[in-house]
Amino acid sequence: MNALKRALVATFILTLLLPLSAHADSGFFAGASIGSAGLNEDFDGLNIDTSATAFRIVGGWRFNEHFALEAGYHDFGDFEQQIDVNGTLVTASLSADGFTFAAAGFLPVSERFSLTGRLGMFFWDGNAEINSVSQASPEDSNFFFGAGVSYSLTDSFAFTGDFTRYDLEEAQSNVYSMGFLFSFGN
Repeated sequence: MNALKRALVATFILTLLLPLSAHADSGFFAGASIGSAGLNEDFDGLNIDTSATAFRIVGGWRFNEHFALEAGYHDFGDFEQQIDVNGTLVTASLSADGFTFAAAGFLPVSERFSLTGRLGMFFWDGNAEINSVSQASPEDSNFFFGAGVSYSLTDSFAFTGDFTRYDLEEAQSNVYSMGFLFSFGN
């Protein structure tokens, strides 16, 4: 990821955090999740079909019970697979991580249970290696979308579960994760 994109994302995240010190009751939230990212793609004749442990950290501003803006960091982990290339086994390794910015929607179903959705941009960079030798270091920004559920244990703490689809240039990765959100000032 180039320096300009990183600076813009860092500035945005700091802008989200500044209101926390002045107005703790104005809807700031933070959370994290961990899950499984899947990848099934053909890269220049090498079919990668594997999964990795992914995690996400997110913070945002909830404007009301239905809408929020959020920014975060997502790491897909390392997708590794042994591949037969002309009778020789090689280890293919792919990784990607980056920053997210999204609009999130919430549809309360009951007092504690909500359906959730998000649509945003993923600013990422990656690395592709064969036998620990770098083959490519792509970077890009692509759309992502997701849907899930949230169950509030208290007014400030909720468990989450979701599905998110990320585009990584020509490849797609589906991430299933579980996590939590903590709301400040509620």
